[in-house]
Amino acid sequence: MNLILFEPTELVGPLPRHDPRAVHLLDVLRRRVGDSFDAGLVNGPRGKGTLAAIGADALTLTFAWDQVLPPPTDPIILVLGLSRPQTARDLLRDATALGVAALHFVTTDRGEPSYAQSTLWSSGEWRRQLISGAQQAFDTRLPEVTHGHSLTKTLAALPAEGARLALDNYESPHSLSTCSIPRANPVALAFGPERGWSPGEREALRTHHFALVHLGPRVLRTETACIAAVALVKAKLGSL
Repeated sequence: MNLILFEPTELVGPLPRHDPRAVHLLDVLRRRVGDSFDAGLVNGPRGKGTLAAIGADALTLTFAWDQVLPPPTDPIILVLGLSRPQTARDLLRDATALGVAALHFVTTDRGEPSYAQSTLWSSGEWRRQLISGAQQAFDTRLPEVTHGHSLTKTLAALPAEGARLALDNYESPHSLSTCSIPRANPVALAFGPERGWSPGEREALRTHHFALVHLGPRVLRTETACIAAVALVKAKLGSL
């Protein structure tokens, strides 16, 4: 953890000794009473925490917050065919670390329906993956996340302005690296499920003004393609 994040509601009481953040403070960072550490409020300021006391069951912490908020996330929206839970975990964590604004995990024609019922979504683990990514990036901002909606419903709800690009290995005429992306507006990037887009979904994407693009001749894992595409777009937006 490069930054230890807290929800606002967690500031009113001690931090249990079994909490992973307490373990990290004591066993990894080796903080002792009076020592400080980098802390942040989820979607709020960064600052310094101080270990005020170490009890048998909990740590007592105090905080001093910066007056300036971290910069906003990049205006990148990811539309992702629901993937197997481990892949989704990687996407949630790493896309947050890269600073995207939103991730929408959608049902698709060729996706596995059972992925929508994973405990990743029902237990709240998905949010813990976001926090892990933000802590890695030394940031406090978490992206918007939705899951289980249909592709067409999600496409219809996207911002009207901005670039729209869908990754496709089969019918895309142009490489993402050659696309011109204006810096002032959002960028929506769509990634199909592991089995790819169906013909009907390609038509829906085109109807919603998505251009089909590719990342070259190699077939990449979803999580690899996502990171590569986001990095290219961030470079075009001038945020790398």
